[in-house]
Amino acid sequence: MSLKIAFLTPEYPHSKIKHAAGIGTSIKNLAVALAAKGVAITVFVYGQNTAEVFEDEGVTIHLIANKHYRFGKWFFYRKYIENYVNKAIKETGIQLLEAPDWTGITAFMNFCVPLIIRFHGSDTYFCHLEQRKQKRKNYWFEKLAVMKAKAFIAPTVFAGNLTAQLFNVLPNKVTTIHNGLELNKFINNQPEVYEEGVLLYIGTLIRKKGVLELPEIFHRVREACPNAKLILIGSDSGDVQTGNSSTWKLLQSELSEEDKEAVTYLGKIPYEQVQEFIKRAHVCIFPTFAETLGMVTIESMALQKPVVNSNIGWSQELMEDGKSGFLVHPKAHEAYAATIVRVLQDRHLSKSMGQEARKYVEKYFDIATIAEQNIEFYKKMI
Repeated sequence: MSLKIAFLTPEYPHSKIKHAAGIGTSIKNLAVALAAKGVAITVFVYGQNTAEVFEDEGVTIHLIANKHYRFGKWFFYRKYIENYVNKAIKETGIQLLEAPDWTGITAFMNFCVPLIIRFHGSDTYFCHLEQRKQKRKNYWFEKLAVMKAKAFIAPTVFAGNLTAQLFNVLPNKVTTIHNGLELNKFINNQPEVYEEGVLLYIGTLIRKKGVLELPEIFHRVREACPNAKLILIGSDSGDVQTGNSSTWKLLQSELSEEDKEAVTYLGKIPYEQVQEFIKRAHVCIFPTFAETLGMVTIESMALQKPVVNSNIGWSQELMEDGKSGFLVHPKAHEAYAATIVRVLQDRHLSKSMGQEARKYVEKYFDIATIAEQNIEFYKKMI
């Protein structure tokens, strides 16, 4: 069967597109891998500054311009996207459309092909994990979107089971297919070369990612390893709990004066530069409370870096604790810091864990294998 598959997304990594994070990265990895296997792939990116259609790495990309309405944008812009996508579907013969669960973008939309929703992480999911009150509107948008889907894909069993429970979806309608990496783009030819004592965090600076646990953890690390340094990469964000407009400023206020000197915040940097910082790091740390999978964890492991990750739910599907990485609860500051120190002080452990991390990613997160799993799933749905 010749396949024609489309993705609807608010983000995608490309210089013409104004935003890209974990959802966009995972979609691009899959889209390019599917295109390489002969699948005709179209990506619709909504909320953009301009309207344009172009080709990139075998993928046809439609930029759908943002629209302004005097009222009811939540409804009228959705209908605009729906009409745009349905027109393209009819003109090009697209057989199936996939969308993310975040914000319930497909609520109030009806498509002329089957709709699949991939659980990248809904507001409902994250609010549940963070034990944070959710706006009723957000829940109903996401719930309505879910009700219109034919089936669902989850990147981890944990994310699939929990999301199904939150939206009252039958578990047998959810298929687990990991997000993947094009491994030949993640090669570290000198894993033994790195900057001693450098801890690297990559991701949005936001409470749910555990960044506000870092001041206490880092302080304890520096008590044992005074030369340790912390580098943070990612966009800043406001903090819902305190109302502070900058999580970075909030994090800074928790650091001691001595520790501040050893912390560098680079903000958001081009995606292609991130790899170089991973390669330079001694250990990568992700003390997050809320993920569905966590692409930066997998990318760091692919580059043979020891990773100290959260131990919550989904993380247990990313590595074998103590062998291909470490899993520690973000609130267990003393244990988390001690685990980092253990890696910093043992070069053999650092090397062997990096090697095992690469093997684990090759076994479970190779995009070539994962693309085939998606193809089989799509064929069943069409």
